[in-house]
Amino acid sequence: MASMLIGIDIGTQGTKAALFTEDGELVTEAFRKSNLFQPEPGIVEEDPEEQLNAVCNTIKELMEKSAASPSDIAGLAIDGQMAGVIGIGDDGMNLTPYDSWLDTRCAPYIKQMKAEAAGEILNKTGCAPSFNHGPKKIWWKNEHPDIYEKITAFVQPGGYAVMRLCGLTGAEAFIDTTYLHFSGFADNRNSSWDADLCRRFGIEIDKLPKIVKPDEIMGRITSNMAERTGLAAGTPVAAGCGDTAASFLSCGAASEGICIDVAGTASVFASTTTDFRADKNLILGCGQSAVPGLWHPYAYINGGGMNLEWFRKSLGMMLRGEGSAELDFDKLNALAESVEPRNDDPIFVPHLAGRNSPAQPDLRGAWAGLNWNHNAGHLYRAVCEGVALEYKIYMQTLIALYSGFRPTEIRITGGGGKSLLWNRIKADALEIPVVPVDRQEGAPLGSALIAGKAVGLFADLKTAADKWIGNGVATSPNPKTSARYRLRSRKYTSLTEALNLWAEKG
Repeated sequence: MASMLIGIDIGTQGTKAALFTEDGELVTEAFRKSNLFQPEPGIVEEDPEEQLNAVCNTIKELMEKSAASPSDIAGLAIDGQMAGVIGIGDDGMNLTPYDSWLDTRCAPYIKQMKAEAAGEILNKTGCAPSFNHGPKKIWWKNEHPDIYEKITAFVQPGGYAVMRLCGLTGAEAFIDTTYLHFSGFADNRNSSWDADLCRRFGIEIDKLPKIVKPDEIMGRITSNMAERTGLAAGTPVAAGCGDTAASFLSCGAASEGICIDVAGTASVFASTTTDFRADKNLILGCGQSAVPGLWHPYAYINGGGMNLEWFRKSLGMMLRGEGSAELDFDKLNALAESVEPRNDDPIFVPHLAGRNSPAQPDLRGAWAGLNWNHNAGHLYRAVCEGVALEYKIYMQTLIALYSGFRPTEIRITGGGGKSLLWNRIKADALEIPVVPVDRQEGAPLGSALIAGKAVGLFADLKTAADKWIGNGVATSPNPKTSARYRLRSRKYTSLTEALNLWAEKG
């Protein structure tokens, strides 16, 4: 009986594929770097066929490295970048490049959607208009009407790859429920398209793909794609989900109350709830979980984890100029550990690339409260604390929005989860246990779980996730230190508010 599963993640940096046994053992992995096309400021595109090639090549590498028989593969699922779009024609082939979530050309149409229906879009989709599907579709309609006229549907990279692997036509285009908060035109509560929003902005509802569940089988590998991938023709392919939803599932976030900290290049905070609520403060978005009946309120810091690398490199360059050895994170953590925390320690604002949650694009990073007693250890500790203090705002917003809701723990994944110092800071600041996840495969693991559910190897995703994913030793909050962070949280909030006003005034 076929019992191996493939999960694939089409990410911004590249495409990663992983092969798992039915019991969750990682067999092997493969990766191909992305090729982002940036001909001028504001334009960020990818070739959907190059993304497909990366999918095919990583699958083939998995098969060759593992020496698995094609008959061993029970199924696969693909997750991908969530906020961009690809316009496809009647034949299912792309008519546009992948208009990346990093592409900013649709900015005027973000302003239009906000001016005309910001509250309605937020209430229906769970996310305010941003560099996501709605404004991008309007951009294609207005800026390239000749191409728009030929477009049958708009899809995302994961969906496009599934369509090509299975030979689907434009009429069979789909989007799964985990993407709907980025759509601009969905009734997310009911997993349907909203005719009123489509009418208001002139988007034909028949250009929107059918909405499906992540574990719905969309087709089977064609003979041509079998040759390109090394899989057997007829291997089932599930719809898959968005990369963030797959990452959350890979942390075992399949029960109400579990929070997630994706401590990677960006710092993503999310929770798991049983109902949809729109945050009128525009701090939290709300998207469907890959697990039926669950939702993920979320927010993120653009480059939150990148700040630590920036500090390490910058300080390291200065020290190497004095003949010091290369500075690594172990040394930085030791420096920060040697600092006795005080209420007058400096506060770091982590928004070096602007604030996302809420959208305050003019706000930038800063240290405040420096004095001559502060050293590199204080500065690095403040950089770590900056993420935790921003997360505190997200947590407070979550608890206020979901009256009576109480998070149980925050599961941490990504490279930052290796820092015991950072985990302890987050536990104390958020007053919740921080639990490292013992799996580091990320989104491909979540996609493999979805593939297993789709082909019937698993009865439900929660049971499978609980079986596959274990946790490390929890870091519990220290009540004394948590009291200190309540004070610092108030200072941090007032500081960011003042800095944003200053930045907006130019």
